[in-house]
Amino acid sequence: MSPRFSDTREVRHAEWRRLVALTPYLRAHSARVGLAMAFLMAAKGASVLLPIALKHIVDSLDRSEHNAALVLPLGLLLAYGALRLASTLFGQIRDLVFGRVTERTMHQVALSVFQHLHALDLNFHLSRRTGGLSRDIERGLGGIRFLLRFMLFNILPTLFEIGLVAAILLFYYSIWFTLIVLASVVAYVAVTAALTEWRTRHVRESNRLDTAANTRAVDSLLNYETVKYFGNEAFEAARYDAELERWADAMGRARRSLGVLNTLQALVIALAMTAMMILAGRRVVAGSMTLGDLTMINAYMLQLFLPLSALGFVYRELKKAMADVARMFALTDIEPGVTDHPDAGELVSSRPEIVFDDVYFGYTAERPILRGVSLTAAPGAKIAVVGHSGAGKSTLARLLFRFYDVDHGQLCIDGRDIREYSLASLRAAIGVVPQDTVLFNDTIEYNIAYGAPETADRAAIERAARLAHLDAFIARLPEGMATVVGERGLKLSGGEKQRIAIARAILKNPAILIFDEATSSLDSHAERAITEALAELAADHTTLVIAHRLSTVVDADRIVVLDDGRVVEQGRHAELLAAGGSYARMWQLQQHDAERDPSLDTRAC
Repeated sequence: MSPRFSDTREVRHAEWRRLVALTPYLRAHSARVGLAMAFLMAAKGASVLLPIALKHIVDSLDRSEHNAALVLPLGLLLAYGALRLASTLFGQIRDLVFGRVTERTMHQVALSVFQHLHALDLNFHLSRRTGGLSRDIERGLGGIRFLLRFMLFNILPTLFEIGLVAAILLFYYSIWFTLIVLASVVAYVAVTAALTEWRTRHVRESNRLDTAANTRAVDSLLNYETVKYFGNEAFEAARYDAELERWADAMGRARRSLGVLNTLQALVIALAMTAMMILAGRRVVAGSMTLGDLTMINAYMLQLFLPLSALGFVYRELKKAMADVARMFALTDIEPGVTDHPDAGELVSSRPEIVFDDVYFGYTAERPILRGVSLTAAPGAKIAVVGHSGAGKSTLARLLFRFYDVDHGQLCIDGRDIREYSLASLRAAIGVVPQDTVLFNDTIEYNIAYGAPETADRAAIERAARLAHLDAFIARLPEGMATVVGERGLKLSGGEKQRIAIARAILKNPAILIFDEATSSLDSHAERAITEALAELAADHTTLVIAHRLSTVVDADRIVVLDDGRVVEQGRHAELLAAGGSYARMWQLQQHDAERDPSLDTRAC
């Protein structure tokens, strides 16, 4: 067995295995599915009887002409009209009954994938490409719609209709008519299957390049400001143009392969129709068949090849839909790196104690970040972590929030390893004001209320905005709290975004507060005002402050100095200055910078 054939078979097996994931959603609507199938069979039964009614109408008119007295077969015409109406009506009822199944299935699958993506760890989301991920989900949902509609309402009914037509032709005429029908169907399916396998490679390649181009466009637009800062609009356009060029070439190959496929399908249909008409025509001339029989056979062939022609399209799109759905469901196969312990308890504490005990951690085995960090935050204490960039300060906050788990050592809250608490209760007990605040493309009110979306009222939101010194800024806006902040908050300054982040934390009012460079985007005046608000907020909470500007942490109960992932000093501000170590040197350096640039005044507090 060749490796390529083996790989193809494994891909098909994986696609079919993942499609099984749809069955629970359909099982939940089994009554509607059964009713829709009943109407489908009724519609097909009515349509198969139409050529028989047409035969009797033609024969009746033909006999009337020979008798020189034309008699209108009114009963047959009414029956023909009733059958055609029934076929259409039952089909419409089928669509109405099954439409709800399709909508609910897509709704539930989309929600399930969305929830699973949120359950994945930070490492997945740092490495994902937003444009490609959204396109995979969009295609997957479209694939589900196609599979549910066409597999149930086109492929299965077509096979049912082919069987009925073959049986009717055998009953009325001879086995030769049945053999022509079956041979043409087999030839058509064989040609379609063989060429579609060849064509699918081109289609998949065009899809891959389409995803790459879309990812490039989204990534560039999300980083609009960076593109503008460096004047790289032409560079981004050239890269996007190159991606589109490769996509266009792949689409051209896919289009040409479709032309070959359509031509061969048309050849099979033409040969089958010609053979059937020659056979029927000879029998009419010989007198063993009537004009009504010829009309009936012609109607059956037209009626049969209409869905059979669509079957070629369905088969091609079925392959694509299966691949798209399998790719989307593959996202749900990704296991989160951080999960709840089976016996996880709830964290309930208003002033918890936090202990890092000999903690080692690295984002990869080749890149250690923390090397035996030990520190304690007493209940209600304010602990500051300072150090140069890359020392591991923000990593402490990510470990405390359980974006990652420690490699060695222990991280405990109130004497219990944080892995013994449920993720939901742990994260509900922690409020974070990050260095890089990203906002939703919604109103200021919505973004503040996000701290407690289910419980926050307007008064609480306004209080949080006031404590974060946002009230004066909001009062100057024509739409006030209803002002939309733009994609990722791009319509606001860095300081305004950070104040919204602070207001969110105030509204959440958690037991543990993490300030990760929370005032890094503020000027000295705003920093002084907000530091006072943060001090009031942190007064009765256990607080971890990660800071670069030492002026923001001089009042901390304990200052921990990190260097290359190790704790090199810890103590109060005055003690560390007196020790003359790393902290004292950092302080002197920032004092010197402040003398050269007053906007960097480290004595703001």
